[in-house]
Formats: sequence, structure tokens, C-alpha cells
Amino acid sequence: MLTTRFVNGAPNWADVGTSDIAGATSFYRALFGWEFRSAGPGSGGYGFFQLDGRTVAGGMQITPEQGPPGWHLFFRSQDADATARGVERAGGTVLMPPDDVMDKGRVAMFGDAAGVPFGVWQPAALTGLDAVAETGSLCWTELYTRDVARGAAFYAAVFGWETSGVSFPGGVHTCVHPAGTDEDAMFAGFVDLAEDPSGTETEPYWLPYFAVEDVDAAVGRAGELGGEVRMPGTDIEGVGRMAKLDDPYGARFAVIRFLPPES
Repeated sequence: MLTTRFVNGAPNWADVGTSDIAGATSFYRALFGWEFRSAGPGSGGYGFFQLDGRTVAGGMQITPEQGPPGWHLFFRSQDADATARGVERAGGTVLMPPDDVMDKGRVAMFGDAAGVPFGVWQPAALTGLDAVAETGSLCWTELYTRDVARGAAFYAAVFGWETSGVSFPGGVHTCVHPAGTDEDAMFAGFVDLAEDPSGTETEPYWLPYFAVEDVDAAVGRAGELGGEVRMPGTDIEGVGRMAKLDDPYGARFAVIRFLPPES
């Protein structure tokens, strides 16, 4: 599971780029209880979504020239420049070269071998999110891809990720954990795009999951707030209940309530 004891290769940040940061703040406040706090002068409008005073995501307003609205995931790197070289060796692309963010850390954006954007955060003063795997925070991630084996090979080459086949009704899910950890540290799954249960996506993408207490209530609330339901609340045997949503500006995300662990 996700933890704030971040190790190399694990997710340590997530943020949303939106065409309307005020509108997005209103949406996520009503849905998750988040409040938006500016990162201050010189941040380019970037800020932090916080829940009970703890940062659970970042966000900023973007222009059409910067791309469509969307959520982005960042993975911990101890050396963003070395990771950039690894991405290129593995067949990916550098979308934004590593750059310092004041004294907070070093950031870069890449495209994987299939062109899916992702980022890395090399921590300094800011290690990562303050809360994960709690209600209202990031708790899981999934890569939807046309070629699971190719995706697994790319991220293994870049981060050393290790995979495990986890059996679910109807098949086996490829799950990921950081190098040198066991399956208890799993934080992501790789899913064949053709098996996307929402049936609405044609291009590969990373999807963040946020934990909620009541999936159906979250789906209803998101619809009331102008969001779009891409997949209604669905039970996944042995896992829990989840749904896929768009915020009012087109950023994709999912909500989930995991089943309690067996005693």
C-alpha cells in the first residue's frame, strides 16, 4: 500500500492541471473537503490542496497551450538527472528536463515508451505528500496501456519496479511495488487498455485513485458538482468498490473504498 515513508520509485506526489483553478478548488472542496493554499510568490500560481492542514495533492491553472486538464503522478527519484537518462535509454522521452523548485526539490516530466506522461520528484525540503492511503487522499494508481509487458519492462528499467501477478475473479492483475520491497508495498496496477471496464478510453494513461468512505455518495456528489461519471460504482470482488470520474474540466480520477483487511 502507499505510505509517506517514500522510497525510490514510489509515488510521492500528484497534481492536477486545470483550466479553472478556482472552479477546481470548489469541486474538490465539496467532494473531498480539500482546501487550496497558494505556494506563494514566484510559484506561477501553483498551490497545495490540503485536508485538515496536510497536503494531499498539488494544483495549478494551465493554458490550452500547456495541454489538456489532467492529473499527473510523480515518483520519487534520488537523482532526477540520472532518471532522465534512464528514461531515454528505455525508449521514453523527456517532456520537461529536471529543474530545481526553489529549495523544495527537483522536478521533471517524461513520457514513457507509449507516450504516457509521468513525473519524478527528487526531494529536498519537500519530501512529498503529507497524507496518502487515508480517506480523501491518494491511495492507489493504475497504468492503462496497450501492452502490459512493454510497460512493465519500461518502468522496471527506469525505476527497478517489480511486478506480481495477483489473481482476481476473471483473471490476473499485474501489480507493482518498488525495488527491494515486498508485495505489501504495492502501489499500482498495470491494466490492458482493452480491458478498461469504463470502455471509454482509447489512449493509454495513468489514473490516480482517491480513498472515500462511500463510493456511491461520491459519485452522486461529483455529478451534482458538474463532474462526469465514466464508470459508476462497481464492486471488485476481493478488493472493494470503485468508480471512475472526470472533474468539470476533464481531469480523470477514480474513487475507491477498499475492503477491510482480513484479520
